[in-house]
Amino acid sequence: MATVKDQYFGDVNDYRKYGILRGLIEGSQLRLGVCWLRTVNDGRQDGEFRQYLQRPERWRHHDPELYDALRRLLDPGVERTVLHAESWGLLPGARYHHRVLSDGASERRSYFAEAWQRFREAQLLFLDPDNGLEVQSVSYGKRTSAKYLYWHEVEEAYGRGHSLIIYQHFRRQRRDTFVTDMADELQYRLGGSRVEWFRTANVLFLAAVRPEHSGKFREATELVRHRWNPQIHYAVRAIV
Repeated sequence: MATVKDQYFGDVNDYRKYGILRGLIEGSQLRLGVCWLRTVNDGRQDGEFRQYLQRPERWRHHDPELYDALRRLLDPGVERTVLHAESWGLLPGARYHHRVLSDGASERRSYFAEAWQRFREAQLLFLDPDNGLEVQSVSYGKRTSAKYLYWHEVEEAYGRGHSLIIYQHFRRQRRDTFVTDMADELQYRLGGSRVEWFRTANVLFLAAVRPEHSGKFREATELVRHRWNPQIHYAVRAIV
């Protein structure tokens, strides 16, 4: 079954995304779980930003091993699928939850019950919804809800002992304000966490770091910043 994640696999946003995750697990040695939140392909044709794979002089130096792996997508007959992340070893040592997520509330609860079991040993959990965190216009269990991650799921994941990385599309508002608002909400929901973020030209990656992981995570962010400047910008929410 083709999914939204498949149609975007290997585009420039994916290159940056895997680059962040690779830097974090290499620099921190935290065990990573990847919860894709895969949804059925929506038929859109905007997942074609792969020109960077033909410009190694500009892009390869950020993560040569990752870049060379993704260039396999230029070979005739290579399927575009997120499952390559595991089969090609893009995220060493990671565990994955590949099941497709649907809109229904009961199916969604089953999906996450299975995910929590799969990720029992993970310390760092990457949550990758199509659009990001919930919006008021899409209620839990309703049509298109599979494209979002809901706050109570974030709270449960953190409560199970995971530090979190959350994929978030920018919305139609001033970006600096949006980033601040999302970081503040995450801090409010997960009191005691260290809220940080990685920002690219198109995507925001929110992080909620548990106290027991903060030292290792801080070292890993330095690795990401070194490799990916100026493609990826890192910041920490001020403690107030």
